[in-house]
Amino acid sequence: MLEEALAHPSYQNENPDFALGSYERLEFLGDAVVQLAITRELHHFLPEMDEGQLTRLRSNLVKGTSLAIVARSIGLGNHLYLGKGEESNGGRERDSILAASFESLAGAVFVDRGYDEARKFVLRVMQGYLSDQIEGGVPEDPKSLLQKETQRKGWGRPQYHTVKTFGPSHARLFRVEVEVKGEVIGHGTGPRKAEAESRAARQGLRHLGVRGQR
Repeated sequence: MLEEALAHPSYQNENPDFALGSYERLEFLGDAVVQLAITRELHHFLPEMDEGQLTRLRSNLVKGTSLAIVARSIGLGNHLYLGKGEESNGGRERDSILAASFESLAGAVFVDRGYDEARKFVLRVMQGYLSDQIEGGVPEDPKSLLQKETQRKGWGRPQYHTVKTFGPSHARLFRVEVEVKGEVIGHGTGPRKAEAESRAARQGLRHLGVRGQR
């Protein structure tokens, strides 16, 4: 199960004799495990926060870039099974792959040992990052900040458009642009539309001279 949790789809595609599946199914399961573990921890230890604050903090903790940081902290990329193409393209350091492999590892622990052990694993590995994020306060996501800024100026709501989708099915990337008053003020690329939109919004905020983004 550990081998399956570390096997990227490209490795399975290039090695038909590999009897196990790729990490994708365990990633699907592990995503829910990580979400629940973090949600329970925030709910228990931050009773002063309302639902909106908890939701923003959780979103910041479980987004792909955050999980990739956690995966790097335990050297997870060094243990992945990658196809030759993915290896040559720097797959061991790619945020989307590192985040997915961390989720798949959490999913594997859940299947093998149950939820309590999976929760302990997630919190043990994420504890330092979790503490830093809590101490830093509740972040406001770039899309919300951009919308507040444009509405404050009377420009209406920003409009997001997916302008390009590229990459293989197991490593799809989305290119998004954000438009305000008919002008494109930011672009962003990411493995999920939400991440691409967030990056576009962050660039848009810089374009408008809004500082203090996290």
